[in-house]
Amino acid sequence: MREIWIDYLNALDVKALRLTNEEILDAVSKALDAQGRGETVIEPRVHLVPESSDRGHFNVLRGYVKPLDFAGVKVVGDFVDNYKVGLPSELAVLNLFDPRTGVPRAVIDATAITDMRTGAVTAIGAKHLARKDSKVLGHVGARGTSYWNVRLLDHLFDFDEIRVHSRRPESREGFAARLTRDLGKKIVVTDNWEDCLKGADIMVEASRLPEPTPLFKTKWVKTGVFVVPYGTMSALEFDITDIMDKVVVDDWGQCQPGRPFGALRRHVDEGKVTLETLHAEMGQIVCGAKSGRESDDETILFWHRGLSSTDVALGAAMVEKANRMNIGQKLRFA
Repeated sequence: MREIWIDYLNALDVKALRLTNEEILDAVSKALDAQGRGETVIEPRVHLVPESSDRGHFNVLRGYVKPLDFAGVKVVGDFVDNYKVGLPSELAVLNLFDPRTGVPRAVIDATAITDMRTGAVTAIGAKHLARKDSKVLGHVGARGTSYWNVRLLDHLFDFDEIRVHSRRPESREGFAARLTRDLGKKIVVTDNWEDCLKGADIMVEASRLPEPTPLFKTKWVKTGVFVVPYGTMSALEFDITDIMDKVVVDDWGQCQPGRPFGALRRHVDEGKVTLETLHAEMGQIVCGAKSGRESDDETILFWHRGLSSTDVALGAAMVEKANRMNIGQKLRFA
């Protein structure tokens, strides 16, 4: 048997790569384009719940991206009380493999990958589905993915006003301080959902609720708004889809009836959102097979559950850049 060496990138290596906004968006766009062209395999995520879902659980995501010649499996823990012990709520590991032989090719700290690719999918969704003149962002939630939502959305839209809200005052204040430092603009901190979301051009909900609770009111959504809800537990009112001209998802396989969790879980399970009423998957829009926004009057909702293909694509981009920059380690596998 020949020698097998794998690329290993820890959290410090990933940080040292200093991926730019454009590098992140480009990698994730390639994955979405490949999905739209039928060149990916995206297995619906599975969950491991050690005790109860309100405390936390593991997500296991599996995918293959043909143009990149990588298959991958990511395991991400999502534990809401981690801040109490000085840890981020989400910690992850991505394993990349040769799709023809099964040979392991890389092991990567995927905590940042999870955050970056989620933010990139939100931003790419807005690129195709939000009004081009969107100038006010309302964002509920301050977890790791939230930072990249705001950063990459602002990279594309250069907002006049960014509002943020989170349940804990220290969380929302810290989130705003980080955004102010990195974006160089004032962030409006709100202490309630309505002040954060009502009247915004782009409304993002990334909350962490212990159970479904309709805190996001349909009446706050004005005509022409772009709405992105992706909390694990739904914060939406049941009638929100009634006012939408288009509902888009990242992958219907992960959204269809019988799957656990998600912002539109009840809407799908009770037949309010179906494959027939769905406008498109985001990959179909990115590759040009389906239309994005067609008028300023369209009110559009984009629900994304998280794509293993985008984890694979961003991991592949990191490995390629790490090899160019001589960052990381080579570990002997066999």
